[in-house]
Amino acid sequence: MNITKAKKREWLAQLGLTFSHSAYGTQLARTKRVGPLSIQKAFYPEGRDCAHIYLLHPPAGIVSGDILQVDISLEPKAHTLITTPGANRFYRARDNAEIGLPEQKQLTQVDLASQAKCENFPLETIVYQGAHGINHVLVNLKSDSVYLGWDISCLGLPSSNQPFSQGKFSQLNQVYCDDKLIYHDRIVIKPNIANPNNQVQQHIAGLADKTVFATFLAYAPSEQVSQIQQTEVIEQLRETIEKASMQELVSVTHINQLLIIRYLGLHAEQCKKIFILLWQQLRPLYVEKQGVVPRIWHT
Repeated sequence: MNITKAKKREWLAQLGLTFSHSAYGTQLARTKRVGPLSIQKAFYPEGRDCAHIYLLHPPAGIVSGDILQVDISLEPKAHTLITTPGANRFYRARDNAEIGLPEQKQLTQVDLASQAKCENFPLETIVYQGAHGINHVLVNLKSDSVYLGWDISCLGLPSSNQPFSQGKFSQLNQVYCDDKLIYHDRIVIKPNIANPNNQVQQHIAGLADKTVFATFLAYAPSEQVSQIQQTEVIEQLRETIEKASMQELVSVTHINQLLIIRYLGLHAEQCKKIFILLWQQLRPLYVEKQGVVPRIWHT
């Protein structure tokens, strides 16, 4: 992904991270930074083979014309877990008489080399009333690499009586394996007060008046997770969902080796809680580590 030349009143933030692997474990080999997007350093709470990274964006939100771009590249056998200390936000867009509402973009690209492992768990993205947000997650896998990652989108601030009834938001998730597209999921939400009965938000085949929707993707090669193991783990995940009485909010399916878990509900904290439980079940099989919750999630 390439950021285009900035125009007036645009604030571009770009962070490129490259991870390498050696006898000393996984290292953050290169960092490229533009604008107010950074990290402190790599942490190793599980040992040197897995680098934990906390993405820091001090403005904590995206306004009209802003582009927030993160490019993550893992060299062979590298392993990283990436998260954020708090929610990101698409704020209300500034109306421009010439072009209307300028777009606000959040772009994430993850490139994994052979036998690399990436766990990508940003906290939720909140879309404010009147925002014009675009969120795009692109993952490029090799057939023998491993990826676990989620995105959580929250429309409006319904608890503050500020529903997402004006603006536009689009979410696009793409996964390529050996340069072949194996997953493409896009939703565009554009409230229309004049015709409220013909909207993705309200329609039973859409969001059904729910304000939080999320997707958790997990991929591992068949040599590591066989079809039999995948069937077994799906049943185990569904049992966990039923024990939490969330079978009406969470679904589990798969496309070949790609596991797809979806949440559709009203509460980001509820979504994160069940996703963490499911991650803790998947992690020993997918990355051969226990699901120890990162310390920053407790703050």
